[in-house]
Amino acid sequence: MESYVRDLSALISPLLELSLSAGQAIADHYYAPGADQYQSKGDDSPLTQADLASHDILAAGLQQITPELPILSEESSDEDKAKRHDWTTFWMVDPLDGTKEFLARTGEFTINIALIDDHQPVLGIIYLPLTQQAYVGIPGHEARVYRGPMWSYSDLLSRSLVQGSPMTVLASRRHRGPRLQSCLRWLEEHWGEIERDNSGSALKFCQVAAGKGDFYPRYSPCCEWDTAAGQALLEASGGALLGLDGAPLRYNCRDTLLSADFLAMGDPANPLWAQLLASGVGLSE
Repeated sequence: MESYVRDLSALISPLLELSLSAGQAIADHYYAPGADQYQSKGDDSPLTQADLASHDILAAGLQQITPELPILSEESSDEDKAKRHDWTTFWMVDPLDGTKEFLARTGEFTINIALIDDHQPVLGIIYLPLTQQAYVGIPGHEARVYRGPMWSYSDLLSRSLVQGSPMTVLASRRHRGPRLQSCLRWLEEHWGEIERDNSGSALKFCQVAAGKGDFYPRYSPCCEWDTAAGQALLEASGGALLGLDGAPLRYNCRDTLLSADFLAMGDPANPLWAQLLASGVGLSE
């Protein structure tokens, strides 16, 4: 296992440079005229030229870094997506997570890159193109935020819940509903004061990993490439990403690429989460 971890660590430097290149392409589109133009995909989600440019750069770069590993991107062909069940180790990529935020000019979008091995994320990078920051996690080894383009870094550690202190709950800027509201009511009853902080894309995972948030529940649809890098980051920083069955999410196990509903927390050992899962809150509307 030690040599395996060293191999993963050796990937960080080239992955940071690759993220920088793809992020620059996204930023160039973001600040260019016509950045709000898009086409609708089959699921009615938007697709921009920035998505495609980032995908092309990441796919080519990952092929160079690890030519032996296949790549599953949100923008991969249907044919490539159909092959994925034959893969044990592969890259899972979202070239632009938060396309709606990109179009709305909020700046809250990321690049997500995860290495999946035996259905688990063993390395994750969440890159913020506009600030040139990369949140990197290798579970059991390191959690860091790197600041480009020279790549200085600091370590990340999720925070513990402190009884009597407010809990910061992170939520999607665009996805709310009765199940989330039920969860928040339960937390107010069983914990106390709740502070809300809404943001887009995978930024919420970064906030929990950095100790700037405590809990991120998700009861609305997203895909496996939206969560894999965030799960690696959380697990590396001391947090967890659990399905509503209480187990860590697993990848490339089902026919669908939709992710299961999940709870992301910075202090997974706190008994509050077992109580929440046992209560059944959020399991249905």
